[in-house]
Amino acid sequence: MTYFTTWEEFARAAERLYMNDPVRCRYVIKYRHCDGKLVMKITDNKVCLQYRTEHAQDIRKVEKLTSQLMRHMASKEK
Repeated sequence: MTYFTTWEEFARAAERLYMNDPVRCRYVIKYRHCDGKLVMKITDNKVCLQYRTEHAQDIRKVEKLTSQLMRHMASKEK
């Protein structure tokens, strides 16, 4: 499993992966306090996308992506 180097690439790929198969898609956020790292992972059991950051300013970006994915999950259209 490889990590994306830029946030923009990860966010686009994550949204595309979710839109391809919303039923099988899982999104996990893990924070390790001892390392000060935030790891995001989205997978559909075929493709696994990961992004890792140590910067506090990326938290807003994570919140924005999470809210976009939640809007897709709550909407009735495909």
